[in-house]
This record gives sequence, structure tokens and C-alpha cells, in this order.
Amino acid sequence: MDKTLVILAAGMGSRYGGLKQIDPVGPNNAIIIDYSIYDAIKCGFNKVVFIIKKENEQIFREVIGDKVSKHVKVEYVYQSTDMLPEGFNVPEDRVKPWGTAHAIYCCKGAVNEPFMVINSDDFYGRGAYENISKWMDRTDFSSDAYKFAMSAYFLKNTLTENGTVSRGVCDVNEKGQLNDVVERTKIMRVNGKISFTEDEENWTELPEDCVCSMNCWGFPAEIIDEIEKYFIDFLKNEVPANPLKSEFYLPFLVRDMLSEKKCTVDVLETKDKWFGVTYKEDKPDVVKSVQALVDSGAYPEELWK
Repeated sequence: MDKTLVILAAGMGSRYGGLKQIDPVGPNNAIIIDYSIYDAIKCGFNKVVFIIKKENEQIFREVIGDKVSKHVKVEYVYQSTDMLPEGFNVPEDRVKPWGTAHAIYCCKGAVNEPFMVINSDDFYGRGAYENISKWMDRTDFSSDAYKFAMSAYFLKNTLTENGTVSRGVCDVNEKGQLNDVVERTKIMRVNGKISFTEDEENWTELPEDCVCSMNCWGFPAEIIDEIEKYFIDFLKNEVPANPLKSEFYLPFLVRDMLSEKKCTVDVLETKDKWFGVTYKEDKPDVVKSVQALVDSGAYPEELWK
């Protein structure tokens, strides 16, 4: 079975300040995407699709695309605000991209097989790729309801010491499938306990082992046509009220499809530690974590010989 890794790399890191997707974190100037692709290939993925801004293509090719293309098929998809269904136009003065679900919509024609979606600047660990690859192997995608998968992380394994984080906290049923995701936008340790706040004053504790979504998904190719229908609804119903800033997010799309009973989402837990560069201050910790994995033998010093 062909399996594609789709990498969301069109967003600039606003909190981080710059194109953090190509910031080295490992030996020989390896970036986080290097490790993601290395893990994916080890787990049976044979194509990589980078979703990027067209103006960043040259730098992506130089830093990552050209070297990995010797080991796996590589394609580029451009996310732009003017990539809209027929009959729609970009609102005047709109600059902001349309969001992560729109990024997948832009893959129409480029992705025709089961695919995994990841953020370009998040380190997921090999377990996520292994879980989703095996899920693709055993899943019958021909049933009426769409079948999706989500790699889920224990909340305690996803925090930073440099500020609050936003996490989709998951409600999972007895079958190991997703019931709902509640977005908590401000989570951090307060007096040693993981807690969230909605008003900056009152903090509510969350369990260390509750599972959360880190935007790491498995989908059938057919979802791209379904996304178009939801995107048209979004453009008709939500954009007029907020034409410059409204965004069409992947987790919200999944939640809407779940509530309409159009899909099931298998929650695949991983014990790996997730890490990413949410804030510039996170980078030294990420570099240290990557080096520890290299030292343990999980990755070679030179990934692409």
C-alpha cells in the first residue's frame, strides 16, 4: 500500500519569530522535519508532500527537499489564499492563510492514497508513525463512515517550561475512539500540577495522563473531497462575519464530522515525548532532547548518507 506523509509547513512561526521549520536542532544541521521523514520512511511511508508557501519553495528544496528526494518521493503543494472553490473570491485585504483544513484541501490531485498529517515544527517520535502506518494496513476504508486516526499523547509529555500551551484534550470512549476534543488554550504547570485557565486568574487541574491531540492524523484520500464541502460552508457562513481572520482548522473539521456521525476516529496512544519549538526559549531543550536520542542510538549522526 502507498502511504503519504503530508507536512504542514506553510505557516510562519509568529510566537517564535521566523521560519522555524528550517532551524537546525540536531547534528549536521538536521532540522525537525529530517527526523519526521526519517521515522516515516522507517515505518513504511513512500511519499512526502510538503505544503508550503510558493515563495519558500527554493529554501525548502535547499534545506530538506533535495536531500530526502534521494530516499523518498517528494512533492510540493502551495497553500495560497486564492486557492478557493469555484464562485468564491479572496476578501479584500485578506493576507492570512485559511488554516490547516484548507492546507489539506490544497492537496487535491497530489494525494490519492491514505495519508498522515503532521506539523512541520513538531517532533512526534517514531511511535506515531508506526501506529498510523499499522492502522492504515489494517483499516478497511470502504465502509460508509469515514475512518480516521489520531496519534494521542499524554498531556504530561507535551508541555514546555517557557509559557502556556494550547492543547486539544480528548474524550475517548471504551472502544478507543474519539468522542470529542476540547480545546484548552492556556495550559501550564502551576505549583507542580498541570492546570488550565480561561481567565488568567482561576486554574483548573488536569490529569497528567489525559490524552491530547497534537495535530497528527491519519486519513483516507477521499477526505479531501469532503473537506471541500465543509470549506464551502465555512466560506458562506463564517467568513462574512470575520473576512480577514477567520480560519478553517483541521481539528474543528474532524469535530464537526464526528458530531454529524460521518466519521470515527481511532485514538492511537503513544508514550513518546512530543517536543516542539513553540517559543524561542524552547530550542535549547529540543536540541538537548534530539542529541540524547542520537546518543541512545535511536537516530544516526548522519541521517541521509
